[in-house]
Amino acid sequence: MTAPVPPRVLTIAGSDSGGGAGIQADLKTMLALGAHGMSVVAAVTAQNSLGVQGAWELPVEAVVAQYRSVVDDIGVQAVKTGMLSSPALVSAVADLLAASPAPVVVDPVGVSKHGDPLLAAEAVSVVRDRLLPTATVVTPNLHEVAQLTGVTVGTEADMPAAAEAILALGPRWALIKGGHLDGEAADLLTDGTAVHWYRSPRYDNRHTHGTGCTLASAIATRLAFGDAVPEAVAAAKSYITGAIAAGFPLGEGIGPVDHAWRWR
Repeated sequence: MTAPVPPRVLTIAGSDSGGGAGIQADLKTMLALGAHGMSVVAAVTAQNSLGVQGAWELPVEAVVAQYRSVVDDIGVQAVKTGMLSSPALVSAVADLLAASPAPVVVDPVGVSKHGDPLLAAEAVSVVRDRLLPTATVVTPNLHEVAQLTGVTVGTEADMPAAAEAILALGPRWALIKGGHLDGEAADLLTDGTAVHWYRSPRYDNRHTHGTGCTLASAIATRLAFGDAVPEAVAAAKSYITGAIAAGFPLGEGIGPVDHAWRWR
């Protein structure tokens, strides 16, 4: 007997040695949601609950070789991108994704949970001009919206303008994450025509390391299962809400969300 093959989802991102974010969070999310996760390591970080102590980008040829190795033999049903720090690396990944028919979820990582910069200033324009047009969905938080577009969001009423500014950069859908605002955790998804709001309670839990990586990976996983974008985002929002509520202390700083919360 041959077991059925689960959907295959590829993450192109940085490694988090503490296990809370980056490729480690992506792979945990994919497993929790029933997919087979694969990875292209774009950078290695020395990272823990207190912050990022060091980061080393891999050579472009190593990133391209990993991608070709996976895609040409195994194939993918969805791709998620995370930490891509330099212009050369962003350009190379954008070229690869532009030639792929699989849906792409771009998490435009700018800074870590602890405020450590993860995207070189000179790479921002390349993300804007080259990577975002490859995206099926782009998932910026409010700091990343400002970094990419110059639009500042102070209240929920400002989020539609932020989404419009992100869509002008070329992705099919923009998911503006309102997690840094007060009140409910409200996110706005739009393709410029359809508008969807996703709301959840805000939990009093500081252990939220890996939220952005986890949400984007969950969306990519549901897209690999064949969900339409609004349904994929709804399922991902439900998953990340539970993971945030179950986030646990680890080390001396900010602990991770719990990717296995549905099993405990």
